[in-house]
Amino acid sequence: MRLYIFLTAIAGMLLPAGECNNKSTGQKFKGRLEVAGICMNYTISVIEGNPGTDVIVANWTDEVTNKQYTNVFRLGNPCDFPSSLKQGDEFYFVIDTSKGKECAVCMAYYPTPSKSLPIKVVK
Repeated sequence: MRLYIFLTAIAGMLLPAGECNNKSTGQKFKGRLEVAGICMNYTISVIEGNPGTDVIVANWTDEVTNKQYTNVFRLGNPCDFPSSLKQGDEFYFVIDTSKGKECAVCMAYYPTPSKSLPIKVVK
């Protein structure tokens, strides 16, 4: 299990968070912060709009709570996410492939969907 967590953490650091060939960049979507896991392991659901199946997971189960979610993704740019948003909050966002802020994020594990998406929260 420790090896899995370590490899997952390394893969997350090596894979560019902002790479997505999605035509919906700039389009506004409505989301909800479903799971505010430890160390910014955030799961967000898309509740209005459709960014495409290549960037969201249609069905995902949180293995800690066994709760099921639809149309979700892992937050791809935790350093740019507003700290004022809490679990259950709804907000509007756009896909943001620009180079975001860099910050230190701890490496503790909490399960998240397999697909990540860098976003910018908008009003």
